[in-house]
Amino acid sequence: MTELQWLERRALKVLQSDDTPLYLFTLAAEEVDLVADVARISRDEAGKLIGYQRPEKRKHVKQIQDYLDSAHPLFPNGLILALPPEVKFKSSRGPSTSDGLAISGTLEIPIASDADGPRPAWIVDGQQRSLALARTKNRRMPVPVAGFVTPSLELQREQFLRVNTVQPLPIGLVTELLPEIARVPSARMATRQLPSALVDMLNQDRESPFQGIIRRASTTSNDKKSTYVTDTSLVEAIRESLESPSGVLFPYRNIATGTTDTQGIRRLLLAYWTAVRETFPSAWNKPATQSRLMHGVGIRAMGRLMDRVMTHVRDDDPQATQRASDELRLIASRCRWTSGTWEDLGLAWDELQNTPRHISALSNHLVRIYLAERTGPR
Repeated sequence: MTELQWLERRALKVLQSDDTPLYLFTLAAEEVDLVADVARISRDEAGKLIGYQRPEKRKHVKQIQDYLDSAHPLFPNGLILALPPEVKFKSSRGPSTSDGLAISGTLEIPIASDADGPRPAWIVDGQQRSLALARTKNRRMPVPVAGFVTPSLELQREQFLRVNTVQPLPIGLVTELLPEIARVPSARMATRQLPSALVDMLNQDRESPFQGIIRRASTTSNDKKSTYVTDTSLVEAIRESLESPSGVLFPYRNIATGTTDTQGIRRLLLAYWTAVRETFPSAWNKPATQSRLMHGVGIRAMGRLMDRVMTHVRDDDPQATQRASDELRLIASRCRWTSGTWEDLGLAWDELQNTPRHISALSNHLVRIYLAERTGPR
């Protein structure tokens, strides 16, 4: 068992919250690596999301390190750490230890005596800076730190999203983290929370045609070879249907009570997209370079067609997938997912791009064909 040691630092306890203590203190550059680790975003064998940090940016880290190694670096950019509940704070003695905003004292942080032992804290903001600090020649350079005490991974993720606003996080990373937190940092992010959770379901559900083929921020390099659909395109397709009054998913949300029929949504999504796979088997489960159905433009356009098709299919119908397939056959012969030219669009199959103009053009084209075929002789 790894023996714990204690690192002692002068600190200010900021009086913001009784539930989540916040401390301001300083670490030497060489101590950052002893105290804190990076929670890389990934998934365990059961598919549960762990961590929240994006991959290392080597060029960015090297630029920071070069500056830290210079003769007179000024480094006011602090780190934000999630500290363990085991930390101890002792206020200083005397009548003037507090000004009503903060209390001065001493913070004790447990660290492992073994260099390879687990770190007590997690880096919420400043992972690239922390990597540079661990490698700089200025080992004793003081580094400003703000640390809040929480064992809650949800709170760490929430703070991670809140503090990363100056340099926006990758959309895929934000999207994958949103279902894991209760208090979403902004209204804009909140609109993607439910769609992201549904995409997560589609990626893991054994009955889903998307199982294991959706690329998320946590997807490993090896798995990227077999993940053909980007989660952001699918999230946007579902979000549009949920938020638009004309969307087929819109009625599943009861705005008055704040409830959502997620089981009904699941049945509808599985029925429709399984029908898409069965209607276009040669275009399914291929890289976007070989099939525009798997491309962002195809996913978004077929998502908008879903709003038309599934108004004629009940999600609780045991034959829902078959009925959706019958509807999609109305457009099948006019689609050019893997070869040929979309005649009415004047575009070769691989000229379609994931741009608003092409998404709109393809969506309107598919809907027009579908409505014309459905209202004509059958």
